[in-house]
Amino acid sequence: MSNLYQNLIENNKKWVESKLDLDPEFFKNLANGQSPPLLWIGCADSRVPANEIIGAEPGEVFVHRNIANMVVHTDMNMLSVLDYAVNILKVKHVIVCGHYGCGGVKAAMGQQSVGLIDNWIRHIKDVYRLHKNELDAISNEDERFDKFVELNVKEQVFDLAKTSIIQNAWKNDQDLSVHGWVYGVGSGIIKDLGVNVSNDSQLDDVYQLNF
Repeated sequence: MSNLYQNLIENNKKWVESKLDLDPEFFKNLANGQSPPLLWIGCADSRVPANEIIGAEPGEVFVHRNIANMVVHTDMNMLSVLDYAVNILKVKHVIVCGHYGCGGVKAAMGQQSVGLIDNWIRHIKDVYRLHKNELDAISNEDERFDKFVELNVKEQVFDLAKTSIIQNAWKNDQDLSVHGWVYGVGSGIIKDLGVNVSNDSQLDDVYQLNF
């Protein structure tokens, strides 16, 4: 068996010991249940660990990750996580966090097929189409890439706000806000994009649902 595999088990033991040294009741308290205040929808990229980059402990963040932090309305995985977070855990914040250098976003800028994931990337390409004039006006490819990452996050924030799950929570006067961030892999710094949605008045009429 590989050293990598064995190291994972050994690292777990060391992690448990370090937690118990700080708090002997740490795992007993975790076993009593969870009440995280936020849902994190992020990219599956291994360099963007949700808890670690915001200094959160186990039990403090409910997490969903996929390629390029997408909110696809037919994705039952994402919708199930969202429904549980909003209606059972009663989170107060949903954060969509993208990251600069995202491979999924980069792939959406080109035409090279990468296999099955092409079908997922098409949703990211839709974002490019919506903002084509703005993006095509940026001559520097790296700057255009960064802007595309940011625009993709913003679109996913509003796609979340368009879901019946989020809107129903607002109709029931639930304290719930959706935010958009971008993480800098090369700096470790999170950029708040300033897109914060806390009611359906920020949506076009056609997307506002009646319950």
